Amino acid sequence: MGKLMVTGALGNVGGYVAKYAIKNGQDVVVADINIEALKKKYDAKADCVYFDFTDSKTFENALKEVDRVFIMRPPHLGKPADIKPFIEALKSNGKIKLVTFLSLIGIENNPIPPHYKIEKYIEKVGLTFCHIRPSFFMQNISGIHAFEIKYFDRIVVPVKKALTSFIDAEDIGEITAKVLSEPEKHKNKAYSITGPEALDYYSAAKILSEELDRNIVYANPKPSLSKKYWIDIRGLDKTYSTVMGMLYMMTRMGTAKKVTSVFEEVMAKKPQTFRQFVKKNLASWQR
Repeated sequence: MGKLMVTGALGNVGGYVAKYAIKNGQDVVVADINIEALKKKYDAKADCVYFDFTDSKTFENALKEVDRVFIMRPPHLGKPADIKPFIEALKSNGKIKLVTFLSLIGIENNPIPPHYKIEKYIEKVGLTFCHIRPSFFMQNISGIHAFEIKYFDRIVVPVKKALTSFIDAEDIGEITAKVLSEPEKHKNKAYSITGPEALDYYSAAKILSEELDRNIVYANPKPSLSKKYWIDIRGLDKTYSTVMGMLYMMTRMGTAKKVTSVFEEVMAKKPQTFRQFVKKNLASWQR
């Protein structure tokens, strides 16, 4: 086979896809906008290339000898049209055996988030695909929402008592790398991937409290207040906050509660639990 291209290789999921693809013995091309950071992270383990979804001039060089691609939509690109030129370039390439796109669980029934249209466009142009549809990342708790937990002992997420089948980004990366290393086995499929259990945020707060040895509570704010807080107080990007709000609205409607066995079926092992994740990431919330 040719090389495996990983976009967003400096991010959580992309980084794990690259890590496990390299571990699987694949020839990997890691692609991102910060070439120096790529070289520092991957050294000689992978080919490091400058790549920008919004600059078509970067496509040809990044795709040299590539026949499998992992697409991670950068959070700041909220419009599906931003990704279309690269999808078209993959089709024109003529050598792509499999495209995996990092999508969302339940997206097949929700055309509002950009992931829906991106999936459909990949299919429309005729690329061989395997959509990766994970539930909410556990890394959301150690990443974007860690600030409130660390400094105010609060989880600020507007989903009431809705359940979420959290999954570790490491598990997403590992299964995606396996799928890309076995393209013939996973043609034109969509994998809804979850952790081993569905928790509400009250339960998540309880686990955090037990492992951090201090009282963490779930604030359970209204969606409108959450969005205002993210934008006006946290200073988060408005488009990013809007997309995040849409995803949490989906969760409120019950789209994130489903627990699947897909990870175990493909990987022949169980995905990591939320408590396991908390134990290995305690530094994210410690003061």
